Amino acid sequence: MATATLSNTDRLRELGTAPIGKILLKYSLPAVVGTVVSAIYNIIDSIVIGHAIDDPNVVSGIAVTFPVMTLVTALGMLIGAGAATRVSIVLGQNDKKMAETILGNCVQLTLIIGIVYVGAFSIFIDPILKMFGASPNTLPYAREFMLWVLPGCVLQNLTFSYNNVMRASGYPGKAMYTNMIGAGVNAVLAPLFLFGFHWGIRGAAIATDIAMLITAFFVMSHFFNKKNTLHFVKGTFRLQWRVIKSVLYIGMAPFLINVAGSGINAIINNTLYSYGGDNAIAAVVVFNRFVTIFVFVIIGICQGMQPIVGYNYGSGRHSRLFHTLWLAAGSAVVISTIGSIVGAVFPRQIASMFMQDEAQITCAVNCLHYTTIMFWMVGFQIVATNFFQALGMAGKAIFLSLTRQIIFMIPMLLILPPHMGLNGVWAAFPVSDTAATIVTASLLFFQIRKIKAAKNA
Repeated sequence: MATATLSNTDRLRELGTAPIGKILLKYSLPAVVGTVVSAIYNIIDSIVIGHAIDDPNVVSGIAVTFPVMTLVTALGMLIGAGAATRVSIVLGQNDKKMAETILGNCVQLTLIIGIVYVGAFSIFIDPILKMFGASPNTLPYAREFMLWVLPGCVLQNLTFSYNNVMRASGYPGKAMYTNMIGAGVNAVLAPLFLFGFHWGIRGAAIATDIAMLITAFFVMSHFFNKKNTLHFVKGTFRLQWRVIKSVLYIGMAPFLINVAGSGINAIINNTLYSYGGDNAIAAVVVFNRFVTIFVFVIIGICQGMQPIVGYNYGSGRHSRLFHTLWLAAGSAVVISTIGSIVGAVFPRQIASMFMQDEAQITCAVNCLHYTTIMFWMVGFQIVATNFFQALGMAGKAIFLSLTRQIIFMIPMLLILPPHMGLNGVWAAFPVSDTAATIVTASLLFFQIRKIKAAKNA
């Protein structure tokens, strides 16, 4: 028992003492693998569905489910991101009892919210999908996929929440392996159910559900093991408003980011349908799936950064705080720059992975030419927003996340398409990225000066 306690103490101590490059790599690499593996869930489904079902409308049908799945992800992040940040901060303050209370409370909260949204989405699925751009041609595919995949989303949220906490409490490698298991199961079952059993679009959804179930089992079993740094403790499951409020306050930033993203997707889908029909909606699938890999790598870096930033901020080690920020930001910009280059050089090859129809491919190529030109800026935006979140500054993180999504993107979608047609929709992406980056950089540098001034006071 003493050895296990020493090992767990060392896991936390290294957040404040190990070389930044080494500890960021240790925490980010498993997180990157884990998030990329999570992205593979959706990418595999899109590729397999696009080639297994001989109807171009199926790709557009899957596209209109993205905003709904983004809302599901938002609800998972509301709890998961908030719990992980709070756990990191209180562990930095040596308050293990509070960390365990957060752990127990968040199980209850995740299950309650999950049951409510699955019921609500199932009842109102048709009007929701129509609001997000479903046409008479694409609604049947979108409806069938969502009704089969929704029950598994509660497990997905449970996995997301506790994978983050697992990483924040000193087990980045284990968090990575649990995601890899789920993605491996999905990679095997999706082609089997579509090509082998000919189950159509529901086969992809069932494969995803099974993968979510297996992943949730492995994640939750970690917290039933009393030898681990944090584990479930009797008496911590009763909801406490003080605990829930602190988690939701921090989790509100990524929650609103994704809610805004879902709303923007609805506006984009409806604008695309007005100017380019179902083919234009299918084209945005290619962009979303392509950038998902790069964005999820950056999110993995941020997840690795989060416990280091939270712990060192809580313990007052500000030099380590800034070193972690700049190393993470530099790495993220490199990743997003690679995404810009690949999207510009290989648009046709990328589009052909997800669709067979030539008209759809041509539309997707044009989409990638516009939307990836300023994508290299996105890495910095994501890291800066997550830095504020890791510090517990939810208000600033929310503001930054909404600048691109609402303050800049919506006006551009209203201004550019009437003058440029479909190309105006695509052009709204790089314009919004540029404007949001300027605002993000300004707020970040101001906050850094404020932290330094407070330390010297």
